[in-house]
Amino acid sequence: MPEESLEALEIREKVDEAIERLEARSESSQNPRWMLMLSLATALMAVFAAIASLESGAHSNDAIFEKNQAVLSQSQASDQWAYYQAKGIKATFLLAQSQSLPSTSSEVARHLAEDAEHQSREQAAIQLKAHELERRVSEANERAERHIERHHRFAVSVTAFQVAIALCAIAALTRRSFLFWLGLAGGLGGAVLFAFGILVN
Repeated sequence: MPEESLEALEIREKVDEAIERLEARSESSQNPRWMLMLSLATALMAVFAAIASLESGAHSNDAIFEKNQAVLSQSQASDQWAYYQAKGIKATFLLAQSQSLPSTSSEVARHLAEDAEHQSREQAAIQLKAHELERRVSEANERAERHIERHHRFAVSVTAFQVAIALCAIAALTRRSFLFWLGLAGGLGGAVLFAFGILVN
């Protein structure tokens, strides 16, 4: 095996020394405590961001469902009011017919008047049903608004967590602890919004 030249040995020694210096500088520049805190905080923020994202999506879907229920109930209420109007017109027509008949047709007039009264009773029941459906519309819209509010809280929480995670990643790459603390503050803001979204209905 050929022997290495003197120049090659010198170069090899210099490279080994440079590597040792880099390793020593790397070990001394790292602060294991805040780097460990950075790692744990970033992992926790990622978990909370994922949960907040799921909650945001769930509340968005619930809001859409409630709005659809409101539209359906409104459509049914409109149908009931149209039916109510039809019953009213029919009752008025039957009553007018019963009053316009000659006295010789008293049996027919009485039958028409009873039918008009029956139509009026049905109209009252239809009116109650229409009011009930309108109440359902109002309740569904209120529930949808609450879901939208919670969706927004969780969405802003996700954004805060994502910004905080990005700051922590930059802190890890640049070894700048102030970026970690800034990211941690953003993560705490996201946690407050997350808790607000969970606790406040």
